[in-house]
Amino acid sequence: MRKDKVLFICTHNSSRSQMAEGLLRAFRGDLYEVHSAGTEPGGVNPCAVRVMAEIGIDIGSHRSKHVDEFRETVFDCVVTVCDHAKESCPFFPGAAKTIHKSFEDPSAFTGSAEDVLAGFRRVRDQIRDWIEKEF
Repeated sequence: MRKDKVLFICTHNSSRSQMAEGLLRAFRGDLYEVHSAGTEPGGVNPCAVRVMAEIGIDIGSHRSKHVDEFRETVFDCVVTVCDHAKESCPFFPGAAKTIHKSFEDPSAFTGSAEDVLAGFRRVRDQIRDWIEKEF
């Protein structure tokens, strides 16, 4: 059976798109081939790795990728998960469907380490809830 190809895009490919990739792969990897990328990739955020591990999903081996790595790939669905990526994202002519669902940027959270992790958890859970409904 052919899997539908999905690409999640955010600016830095460090948190939101990485968590989305990990969540969809974990929940529906039998149906979807999942990727993520950024318009300005900057490394996977350790807090994203940590909060995903808390729910049993390992994204520790993920790396930030630039959207250009996927320019020749045909996707069934391209999802932008932040407003900046939606505005600056290249057009994917082969995308059968495009979705925009903006989530707050957890890497912008400030406060104590626990406050920051709480914010990452909140965004992770929002992404998880959305993915469960959308896919």
